Amino acid sequence: MEQELIFIGLVGMIDPPRPEAREAVESARRAGIRPVMITGDHPLTAQAVAARLGMYSPGDRVLTGRELDRMDVVELVPIVERVTVYARVSPEHKLNIVAALQEHHHIVAMTGDGVNDAPALKKANIGVAMGITGTDVAKEAADMVLLDDNFATIVAAVEEGRTIYDNIRKFIKYLLTSNSGEIWTMLFGPLAGLPVPLLPLQILWINLVTDGLPALALSVEPPEPDVMERSPHPPRETIFARGLGTHILWVGLLMGMLTFGVQWWAYGRSDNWQTMVFNTLALAQMAHVLAIRSERESLVVQGLFSNPWMVWAVVSTLLFQGLVLYVPFLQRTFSTSPLTVGELLLTWSVAAIIFVAVELEKWVRRRSGR
Repeated sequence: MEQELIFIGLVGMIDPPRPEAREAVESARRAGIRPVMITGDHPLTAQAVAARLGMYSPGDRVLTGRELDRMDVVELVPIVERVTVYARVSPEHKLNIVAALQEHHHIVAMTGDGVNDAPALKKANIGVAMGITGTDVAKEAADMVLLDDNFATIVAAVEEGRTIYDNIRKFIKYLLTSNSGEIWTMLFGPLAGLPVPLLPLQILWINLVTDGLPALALSVEPPEPDVMERSPHPPRETIFARGLGTHILWVGLLMGMLTFGVQWWAYGRSDNWQTMVFNTLALAQMAHVLAIRSERESLVVQGLFSNPWMVWAVVSTLLFQGLVLYVPFLQRTFSTSPLTVGELLLTWSVAAIIFVAVELEKWVRRRSGR
């Protein structure tokens, strides 16, 4: 049965250790990655180097090539998770080690440089070839090539990959929630016997401008503080796991209900009711994008200016929205009308509810430890 938390076994040569290697090993361990040393050196030498790097702890096992010769994969499986150093091994031993780790449903990343390492690189879930000392055969067999032959670069790549994945989730969360809010807005009014709340050109404007610039800014969000403190997520989980799908549903519904509430209140009271609906929906999406910049931390802790591109995107979108409301030829194009100060304050206040609601969701997550 597949483990819920999966670590990555990094298997390779570390000789000699670089100054930054120990810090990289510690960072890997905090991230749920268990580094494992495979070397051709003497067992005592390998154990000493591993202990110096923080890879070996009292109670861990050291296996030699001679011991591995007397084992097949079946015999290796029960002990492989307790072994952190393999010394005096041959290429065929590496294949057995990878296979034994995979029997525990771990994701195994294997580093290597020689021709004989190619089978193990191919067998591993992620084969990493050395770019400087690696042979062409090893590079062809690997999934990726490490240009500087530095273990710290692998850890840095893990951090970058986690950040990219986080930002993809935020991108999807923002766009699908916004689209969900637009759908609910267009449904609630007619179902309640009110006119269609938005015109086609207004919807197009929201999709192109209000959705576009902030979504792109989400893709360059800096890493979250705990990005290398989390355990790996199950590889088979969907992009909507860990509450993303639920968030899209309830925030999209809330956005639609709030916008409908503005339409219901303003219709018959103000000739600007449709413009108020239009502005409320646009502002609600801006409030949402600011709130989801982090999945756990509040915007106050994260800092408004930690992503300058997001500030630029939100300010630009608000500026464009203001032009559509108050520039005469754009008013004629988009069928809008200038809002009074009171109407503007109402739309801003209703939109701010989205920000408060999402921040409250994150507060609950922090309190519950999720």
